[in-house]
Amino acid sequence: MKHIKGLLAVSVLFLISLLPLAWAQRLGSALGRKMARGESKLARITRKNVEICFPELDSSQREALAISSIEQTGCSAGEMGMSWMWKPERVLKKIKKVHNEDVLREALARNKGVIAIAPHLGNWEVLGLYLSSKYQMTSMYRPPKLELMDKVIRRKRERMGAKLAPANVKGVRMTMKALKAGNLVGILPDQEADRGSGVFVPFFGIEAYTMKLLPQLAAQTGAEVISAFAKRLPDGEGFEIYFNKADPAIRSKDIEVSARAMNAEVESCVRQIPEQYQWEYRRFDYRPEGEAKVY
Repeated sequence: MKHIKGLLAVSVLFLISLLPLAWAQRLGSALGRKMARGESKLARITRKNVEICFPELDSSQREALAISSIEQTGCSAGEMGMSWMWKPERVLKKIKKVHNEDVLREALARNKGVIAIAPHLGNWEVLGLYLSSKYQMTSMYRPPKLELMDKVIRRKRERMGAKLAPANVKGVRMTMKALKAGNLVGILPDQEADRGSGVFVPFFGIEAYTMKLLPQLAAQTGAEVISAFAKRLPDGEGFEIYFNKADPAIRSKDIEVSARAMNAEVESCVRQIPEQYQWEYRRFDYRPEGEAKVY
């Protein structure tokens, strides 16, 4: 059954890849609008996250942001065919502008390795392809449950020379080796950490169980830390990539200080294009002792 599901998923990706980018995005956006009108789990979680993270907005503004976010999530789904099935050169042509790349070049020139904080914002697959096309890069990832999809994802993400490090002990060794060699490591830092491997620090003013791995890698290796994301442009025009030098406090050996600085950097990125963030994720699922559940 899992193999059949994998074949279906790959077939859908292939079919979507045949569409022009603007059409694929419109298809995804339409699906998102339909989901936003219903009582789906995705819509409920998105609305809850927007409600608690943006108390400064009134109810109509929060609802508009939630709907826009769900539509953008649909766009992300529509773009998967492009991201994984198009030839790399064709995908890279969709990157219309790159901002502040000198931040990354200067960090790499220090030869201490660089960790790129890459939130679930915009299109992180396009960002990863761009980085791996220009730099020696190792990316941490969580393998999907479908084995066939895992094979496809690995092959497509590695097609420009990137190395994929699984989120386990072997993967940590791979990232340490890459940083010690002065190379680039990409980590998506905004998923809830596994129990025992995180710490509670604020994210949008709410205590969130946050990974310790990235700050610990930075502290142990002295690696520079930057943030990066690929912003989706309207009407299938393409993407713009943004880089920023992160707060050096992320390298602090005090894990609460470093994790707090990391979350602040992610939040800074998200506030630039909040509608393109993956708000449907249960980011505040695990709560400090004594706190009520969020969802």
